[in-house]
Amino acid sequence: MSAEKQFEMADLTDADVVRLAQSGDAAAFERIYRLHSRKVYNLCLRMAGDRTEAEDLTQDVFLQLFRKIGMFRGESAFSTWLHRVAVNTVLQRFRKKAPAETSAETILNPEEEFATLPTEFGGPDLRLNGVIDRITLHAAINELAPGYKAMFVLHDVEGYDHSEIARMFGCSVGNSKSQVHKARLQLRKVLRKALGHGKHGRPQSALGSHATNQPKYTLDYAHA
Repeated sequence: MSAEKQFEMADLTDADVVRLAQSGDAAAFERIYRLHSRKVYNLCLRMAGDRTEAEDLTQDVFLQLFRKIGMFRGESAFSTWLHRVAVNTVLQRFRKKAPAETSAETILNPEEEFATLPTEFGGPDLRLNGVIDRITLHAAINELAPGYKAMFVLHDVEGYDHSEIARMFGCSVGNSKSQVHKARLQLRKVLRKALGHGKHGRPQSALGSHATNQPKYTLDYAHA
């Protein structure tokens, strides 16, 4: 895109840029890519947990955008619509993976190991503050089974509600709630191990004040 064209695009509203892209304007598509590619990449990285795959998924998302932008009707913010395109692209990738890697079974038919995780009533609750650094938390999330990781990220990181997640996965709201809960239990188990809990369930260092079963983590993958 020429400097003059970039200047012209910079003066347009997001709605104008989208309308131009819908009419096939290549410069408008480039403008959309420049504005949104980093956020799309971060979302793909959160869900896939692998930088190379996230880069590949980001390209897939914008390919889907090129094909589907005509379906955008302006009923929500364009960034919200693009976010959903990205989520669906990642989920489609999960479904296409080999059975050993796929998320479908761990979402809709969780393995017994996950389904029977103890709630450890009366035991010390794992809590998050400075004790668990960002790298440790990222690594723990990446140890979750793909289906659990996807639901955990969508609900507890991205802020989707259970009805939205249920529509994405084609499952019930109750199933979404159950899988997010199991993902939190598994994450707590991984984090306890990472923090070096002793034989009696006591961590080697004091823990802070925000429990892992509290949603909406702030995970800055752009600087990870």
